[in-house]
Amino acid sequence: MDPSPKNLGARLGSALRLYAGLPRSVYVLFIATVVNGLGIFVFPFMTLILTKHLGFDEEKAGLILMVMSLAYIPGAALGGKLADLLGRKRVMMIFQLVSVAAFVPCGFLGDSWLVVVFIIVSLLFDGVTDPARGAMQMDLTTPENRQAAFSLLYLGHNLGFAGGPLIAGFLFNAAPQWLFWGNAIAAGLATILVLVFVPETKPSAREIEASLASESTEKAFDGSFMEAIRSRPFLVAYIFITTWFGFVYAQHRFLLPLQTDELFGSGGAPLYGLLMTTNAVLVVIFNIPLVAALKRLGPLLNTAISGFLYAVGFGMLAFLDRKWMFFASTFVWTLGEIVNATNSEVYVANHTPMSHRARFNALLPLVWGFGWTIATPVSGALAKIAGIGATWLVMGFVAALSATGVLLLGRAERRHRLRGEIETRSEAAAD
Repeated sequence: MDPSPKNLGARLGSALRLYAGLPRSVYVLFIATVVNGLGIFVFPFMTLILTKHLGFDEEKAGLILMVMSLAYIPGAALGGKLADLLGRKRVMMIFQLVSVAAFVPCGFLGDSWLVVVFIIVSLLFDGVTDPARGAMQMDLTTPENRQAAFSLLYLGHNLGFAGGPLIAGFLFNAAPQWLFWGNAIAAGLATILVLVFVPETKPSAREIEASLASESTEKAFDGSFMEAIRSRPFLVAYIFITTWFGFVYAQHRFLLPLQTDELFGSGGAPLYGLLMTTNAVLVVIFNIPLVAALKRLGPLLNTAISGFLYAVGFGMLAFLDRKWMFFASTFVWTLGEIVNATNSEVYVANHTPMSHRARFNALLPLVWGFGWTIATPVSGALAKIAGIGATWLVMGFVAALSATGVLLLGRAERRHRLRGEIETRSEAAAD
């Protein structure tokens, strides 16, 4: 392999062509995502904020995090309905700005328990925003360019996130109020970018009507939301199986900072910040080559691969006690994160009716969020009883079991598709 700068530049240019020709609005969303990711200070350190600054023990911190996750659910249900009726952009702008504003008082409250109240308010309104954001991304893309577009947006998040936790790791002790204010400023700037440069994307009545005559897997559905859900059994099964990936992945924000703090004391928070920055840098480095290498395998097989990577990467944390080992673990589970992030939403988008996109995007956090919701109290209780190491072994087993479920679902879907093709040929021959 030629290591010359010219050859490296040519290979980089070839890789970046994956993102060429996308809609202009996707590039704007990419920039907004970078800005927002750079300011994500609060949530990666939520466990330590609750335990170190606000004085809650591990079990209570887990319960509070569960309540925070539950606050997201009614917001998402409302947001899905509003975005399908009123439009994506209007819902995003109003509720995202309210969500951002809720961070501002937190910087003035110090160690008051009222910080928890304002964060819950922020999550409630962020829940309203997310279905509109997800529907907008679906509206702007097609099955042909969706994996590239979603990969670019995921890359943008991690380009920003590569610096965010590192900055927050030092702010945590030196100027904790700026965890909240910095987060609010970055999210506000990202919202303004979308407001100015991205048009409304909600499909028109004409587009919805035209899709009804197509054979697309994302054509509009003429019926209620519940009827639309029943018409997509494989999609529903996929969402329920992969919610357990969220249950496992959520532990990088709960068990992992507790483990680094337990092992390394005052060095735990800076180490955790470095691990999160390493995670984001690895995403930036490996996102394009992994997407290109695995593109031909399809979203389902790739999702299963991501689950097995989670099983190894998180499961091995049961046996680690040295700092360099944590970076090795982060490398493995980050590969799983990349593969999952660039395939799960693609599969969902390709099987979602365009007439119900926002409401399906509201369903995702309700179901996928279930894994995140129960992750902290379950793992907190397990860690208290059996220790953090044994809890990581449970996480590895859950990830492997879920990955196997995705493989079985893929086999069932292929059989269903083949059966349909045989029936279609038989009907054509009979005619």
